[in-house]
Amino acid sequence: NTIINDMLIDRKRISIGDIVLEGTFGRIYAGTLTGDNENEAGADQDVFIKTVTNQAKADQVQVFLTESIHLKGLVHPNLHSLFGVCMETPEQPLVVYPYMQEGNMKKFLLKCRMSECGSRYTLNTQQLVYMAIQIIRGIQYLHRKKLIHKDLSTRNCIVGSELVVKVTDNSLARDLFPGDYNCLGDNENRPIKWMAIEALMHKRFSVASDVWAFGVALWEMMTLGQQPYAEVDPFEMATYLQEGYRIAKPHNCPDELFSLMACCWALTPDERPKFSQLLTYLQNFYMALGRYV
Repeated sequence: NTIINDMLIDRKRISIGDIVLEGTFGRIYAGTLTGDNENEAGADQDVFIKTVTNQAKADQVQVFLTESIHLKGLVHPNLHSLFGVCMETPEQPLVVYPYMQEGNMKKFLLKCRMSECGSRYTLNTQQLVYMAIQIIRGIQYLHRKKLIHKDLSTRNCIVGSELVVKVTDNSLARDLFPGDYNCLGDNENRPIKWMAIEALMHKRFSVASDVWAFGVALWEMMTLGQQPYAEVDPFEMATYLQEGYRIAKPHNCPDELFSLMACCWALTPDERPKFSQLLTYLQNFYMALGRYV
């Protein structure tokens, strides 16, 4: 684990606060990280701490760590990469990330749908488009670094103040959002309803399969966190897509946005738009909305 050695954080620097999200064995806490006196002035920072309970099996801990370091060392305003890892209790590592005020995007969207975030965010179309633009920028940076996300969705994005959005890794996502992952009898829990047809059938992942998943994430945003293909049996999903069926247009979703999503779900990867095209389209749409607001 030499990769982890150069990102170790001393346990004494971490204080753990309240639970933000919990699954069967996964936990995300809010907390603080005190400054490293050698390098910094010693200022405290608010952080999220991802960890597992002692119920986690060794292979689950290993997967958790592997997925946590997927975005290691990548610095971009729309990527949420970790500060470091504390391995003092190796079977329950603490993975430390920068704090983001609104937290997990899927949970945030659901709260907005239930109007629990008060009048601060009613989330109009323009704000949702603004958030989608940021997701694209984070993913484009990832692709420039020759990485494919493979699990792009609102559950793997995080929201800060002023609707800043960062794409995060998918560590613990299966445990924290079990309803978003299905096992098709091959012992592998996968985000079936977000996966491009070629990823689903042949495990082929590419920039184009991330584009497909972005289309589904945009659909999630426009529905404020509804489940895509809720009525479709996961085992039937590949056939359903091959026969040309797709998720229905959300209520109150502008045609311009739904036709954009539909392009992302072209059966042939080459026929899907590039992220640069999606970005230009959404930026223009954002500007046009601004003229009507």
